[in-house]
Amino acid sequence: MAQDEKPMTAWEASRTVDEGDMVTTGVARGRDRLNSATSTSAIKENDIIRLAPRSLAELFRNIPGIRVEAAAGEAQNNYTVRGLPMVNGASKYIQIQEDGLPVMEFGDLMRLTPDLFVRADFNVAQVESIRGGSASTFASNAPGGVINLISKTGEVEGGSVMATVGVDFESYRTDFDYGGRLGNGWRFHVGGFYREGEGVRETGFNASRGGQVKMNVTKQFDGGYIRFYAKLLDDRVPTFTGTPLLVTGTNDNPSFADPVGINSRTDSLLSPTLPVALTLGSSGAVRRRDFTNGVEVQAKSLGFDAQFSLGEWSFTNRFRYADQSTRNTTLVVSSAAPAGQFATRFGGAGAVYRYAAGPRAGQLFNAAGGNGLAALAFFSDNAAPDVSNMTNDLRLSRVWKVGGGDLTTTAGLYRSNQKFVSEIGFATFFQDVVGGGQAVPLNLFNAAGAALTDGGYRNFGGPGAAGNIRDNNVTYQTTAPFASVNFAKGKIAVGGSVRWDNSRARGNIMNDGAVRRFDMNGDGFISVPETQVSFVPVGVTQPVRYSHDYLSYSVSVNYRIAEPFAMFARYSLGGRAAADKILFTPAISRTTGALLNPGAGDDSVRQAEIGLKYRKDGLVLNLTGFHAKTDDTNSQILTNPVTGQLELNSVTRAYTAYGLEFEGGFRRGPFSITAHATYTDAEISSAENPALEGNIPRNQPKLLFGVTPQFDTDSFTIGANIIGVTKSFSQDVNQLRMPGYATVGLFAQVRPMERMELSINANNVLNERAITGISEGVLPTSGVVMARPLFGRSISASARFFF
Repeated sequence: MAQDEKPMTAWEASRTVDEGDMVTTGVARGRDRLNSATSTSAIKENDIIRLAPRSLAELFRNIPGIRVEAAAGEAQNNYTVRGLPMVNGASKYIQIQEDGLPVMEFGDLMRLTPDLFVRADFNVAQVESIRGGSASTFASNAPGGVINLISKTGEVEGGSVMATVGVDFESYRTDFDYGGRLGNGWRFHVGGFYREGEGVRETGFNASRGGQVKMNVTKQFDGGYIRFYAKLLDDRVPTFTGTPLLVTGTNDNPSFADPVGINSRTDSLLSPTLPVALTLGSSGAVRRRDFTNGVEVQAKSLGFDAQFSLGEWSFTNRFRYADQSTRNTTLVVSSAAPAGQFATRFGGAGAVYRYAAGPRAGQLFNAAGGNGLAALAFFSDNAAPDVSNMTNDLRLSRVWKVGGGDLTTTAGLYRSNQKFVSEIGFATFFQDVVGGGQAVPLNLFNAAGAALTDGGYRNFGGPGAAGNIRDNNVTYQTTAPFASVNFAKGKIAVGGSVRWDNSRARGNIMNDGAVRRFDMNGDGFISVPETQVSFVPVGVTQPVRYSHDYLSYSVSVNYRIAEPFAMFARYSLGGRAAADKILFTPAISRTTGALLNPGAGDDSVRQAEIGLKYRKDGLVLNLTGFHAKTDDTNSQILTNPVTGQLELNSVTRAYTAYGLEFEGGFRRGPFSITAHATYTDAEISSAENPALEGNIPRNQPKLLFGVTPQFDTDSFTIGANIIGVTKSFSQDVNQLRMPGYATVGLFAQVRPMERMELSINANNVLNERAITGISEGVLPTSGVVMARPLFGRSISASARFFF
């Protein structure tokens, strides 16, 4: 924007359709989408506000090609793209960025998903995404794609404040932002939010509390700019890992129902009456934490972004240091069954449960009037005091006149330093299956009346075998030079890019291999569960000391057939460093920390794409065919078919996927509609268990789809947001099917006067039971499965004032 132009006000910007169609994420230089051989999308600020997503994951469900399992809440959700495997959740093949730099170098460190440290608020100008393509060579560890949250930078004058309240759930939130010119080429923007409340799911306590503030200041000058920015995030949210559902029917056609006393759409098994989380730390001392503190995250980041010209060369540098930490205590329900079955199974014939807390403490468990179920649950308590990230991305670019065309060359160097300091422990206990924040722990007694539990605790470790307590103190350093060329002449552009990633790991790790006796509650008496305490031998560590490198490349051609129409083709090889997925495995020497199996150092993704793009007179149509082959070394949480309990297993597999991705939009006067759909045919092409070969990966539907029609006038806006998936298998064994679903959201905005906007938003208005995952692979004999459903109906109302 020229400095003598009058800037748009925040109120005017809220009433303006942003028709900008430039892509800047995952490419060497920003260019018109029809001139770029990539599949890209953008969700603009005004659309984000209308959708009012309850989490970042709910927002990302609106991106074509992206499969999101958004059942966990505001953080720790799962993301993948175009049929790439989602073996252990998180976002292994997609990199989540803020302003062009990764939030975390690796998107799937154990219990450390990038969405822990990202919140979408009024600071976001738009969310850009790129699937496959040049993301392989213009970002490290992102062979599947990049999702980039791009911040406002003060081009718009003024700001707004919005108060939002949950109508049918407890949540109170305030968002604000303000920006504008400071004079002499300077401009600024500042914004943030604060919210608290129980949230959409009933927990019996104030589960969410916190917020963030972000700010930036930019100096614009001839030929470029320099920008400094900062972020402060301090937030607490719950994580929801599953709820029991009753199941009947067959594996191919199951029927699901809620147990009496718990609503899978709006309830949880969280309760302030559940025990304090007790785990034995690597220092030999007991770690205590009230699990109602949930997932606490802190992030403090500083950075700068500079771009300017040096003669014919364009120079860009982005730098950020983020001091990030989290303490994450999550309730995981491993399994549930009728209480009599569980009592006999874990306590022998004649065993019974008694309430361990609450108003009925000491009384026999009573199934009358309830569902009669007992659950075996565990706390996953992860203290990660340092997951800081330092990143710098430098690139030089120039356009040369060659042979009557434009030859664009880019060279760059990427460097990052990712800390991974984490201590995770587990504690397993029994509880009843009651919603509304009323669940209590259960004690188990054998037929002779001897207590087998203490305060509900069965053992101080995970429900399965030992080896899951993992303490990490590792630093990952990534160095990646990269380069690209693109020659455009007339209607044709041909390009190629290459990236060499070197990943260096240094540090130490520890894990448990046995159990011991230990007085966990400090009462001077060793109870039965205190004879089963998982522990890490104090001071016994394994070194991690290796370096590994791999090459990524991408070649493409784009043909601008006519002004509104283009087609492209691309072939890419991308890599993803293995990071923590090979710790505690034979791939790394237990004595030297060296990488014994170089093939395990990274996972490769080979992708081929061919696409068509059309844009004219308010109509946008994009269609891309894709084919991907993925090699994956990972860990996977599975239900042991013998014990019925969750266990963490190492897996090494190859996957194949092909399909079609569609994105479209149409605007005519006050009416507009956007739509997307992705058809995917995926299979496990090789596996550590040959019986899985040829099967469809778990949770992978054939079709993802979404449509958002809206009608927008000066005085009001109304619309709907429909997103769905078809049926899929719950596990890789391909027996139990999960039903498809479609969630319907409605939104309305009214502007009774200038600079004032009132809105109401209803998510999942039809209260669909949308199951994103099930732990069991077959119908269990207990008739109970552990499912991960999306939130049910939730309605919020907002008032926004502009200034």
